[in-house]
Amino acid sequence: MQSRTRLRALWPFIPYIVVSVIHVISNATHGPLTTPTKALLMPLLALPVLLAWKRLGPRRAVILLLAALFFSWLGDEAGLFFPAAPELPLMLGFFGVAHVAYIVLFLRHLRVQRYPLWTLGYAAWWILMMVILGPHTGSLLIAVGAYGIVLAGTAATSARCRPMIAWGGAFFLASDSILAFRLFEPAAMPDWTSPMVMVTYTIGQGLIVAGALIALRRPRIFRR
Repeated sequence: MQSRTRLRALWPFIPYIVVSVIHVISNATHGPLTTPTKALLMPLLALPVLLAWKRLGPRRAVILLLAALFFSWLGDEAGLFFPAAPELPLMLGFFGVAHVAYIVLFLRHLRVQRYPLWTLGYAAWWILMMVILGPHTGSLLIAVGAYGIVLAGTAATSARCRPMIAWGGAFFLASDSILAFRLFEPAAMPDWTSPMVMVTYTIGQGLIVAGALIALRRPRIFRR
C-alpha cells in the first residue's frame, strides 16, 4: 500500500526528472537541447504542485512555493526573456525574489525544529565566498553580497524543515557556489563544472518541492 502511494506521489515528477537528465547530458556534451530543456525545468517542476493543488494547504504556502518556482524560471531564462537587459543583475534579482519566497515558506509554514548548530556553517560560507570572490565582482559587489545572504538564508531556514527540504537547500547553495566561481573565476573552473551547476540545481529544487508537497499535503478524512 505504501509503495503504491509513493509511486503515485512520484509520477508527476517524472517529466521533470527526464528533462533534467536530458538537460545535464546536453549541457555536458554542448548539445542543441541545452537551451530548450532548461526553459522547461521550472514549469515541469511546478506541475506536481498544480496537480496536487486541491490536496494542499494552506493556500498561502502553495502560492509561495509557486512564486519561488516562477521567479526561479525567470532567473533561469533572464537572458532569453529580457535580451536587451544585462543578464547577470537580472538573474540575481529574480533568484533573490525566489529565495525570499522560499525563506518565508520555510519559516511560516514548513519549520519543524530549531536551527541546528551546523547551520552556522552557512554564515561562514558567505564570509568565505565574499573574501574569495568579492574582489572579482566589480560593480556587482553589493548585489552579489545581498544575493549571497538570501541564498544562505534559504539554506539555513531549510534546515529547520524536514530533511528532504534541508538537503534541497544545501544542493541549491552548492549549485550557486559552483556557478559563482564559474562567473567570477572562470579560469579556475574546468568544463565539467558547468553540468555540475545544473546537476546540483535540479536536485536541490526537486528535493525542496517534493519535501514541501509532503509537508503541505492535507490528511484525508475518511467517512463511513
